[in-house]
Amino acid sequence: MPFADLANVRLSYSFDGPPDAPVVLLSNSLGTTSAMWEPQVPELAKQFRVLRYDSRGHGQSGVTPGPYSIPQLGRDVLALLDHLGLSRVDFCGLSMGGMVGQWVGVNAPGRIRVLALCNTAAQIGPVDAWNARISKVNEGGMEAIVDAVLARWFTPGFMASARETVAPARAMLASTPPAGYVAACAAVRDMDQREAIARIAAPTLVIAGAHDAATPPAEGRFLAERIGGAQYVELDAAHLSNLEAASEFNTALLTFLNR
Repeated sequence: MPFADLANVRLSYSFDGPPDAPVVLLSNSLGTTSAMWEPQVPELAKQFRVLRYDSRGHGQSGVTPGPYSIPQLGRDVLALLDHLGLSRVDFCGLSMGGMVGQWVGVNAPGRIRVLALCNTAAQIGPVDAWNARISKVNEGGMEAIVDAVLARWFTPGFMASARETVAPARAMLASTPPAGYVAACAAVRDMDQREAIARIAAPTLVIAGAHDAATPPAEGRFLAERIGGAQYVELDAAHLSNLEAASEFNTALLTFLNR
């Protein structure tokens, strides 16, 4: 993957699909890398130029001192687009990536044609739970939280039957730099965009997972209700619905992008 050396961070990114096609940017969740989007790339790349990147503190991107903030991560996206000479893109983010998408939709509306917010929320608490998770990672590394996080990412049935998907997801989480993970946890902990999202003007799709304990369907419905004209889709999945219900996720996303 090539790197973009931005003002205060180095971001790893990649392109797939026709060079002259419209660009759709995919933003990863907390504790994953751009590889989380592997089930989406083949279908999207038939029609779109697919841009993926590793968020600050994740994958091959730089681990800068924390704590991070959602505005900081949103500015990373804008700086990456500037670096690549992209004035306007379609944006799809899941979980933390969806929180970044909300910020960009509010604060840089001219850069977004359409917005897909997946398994995400405008505010996630409680603060004490995030602080406890940060402490666990600081004390015991990523292995201290892997099992608990995976139990939120996938339903028990999927965990048992789809090890070819679950094992790489576990590996992504376990290999996340602890310092980057806790810094990004702070960004999610401190975020509250419940009022701001009403200013999102881009056509918006909200995807939720019916069994998502991390960002329950009620959080997705809140986003859809607050964002004018937003569409809401609920899939039979937990938190990483793009992996657990990949076919249905792809259909919903492509239908929206081609609306």
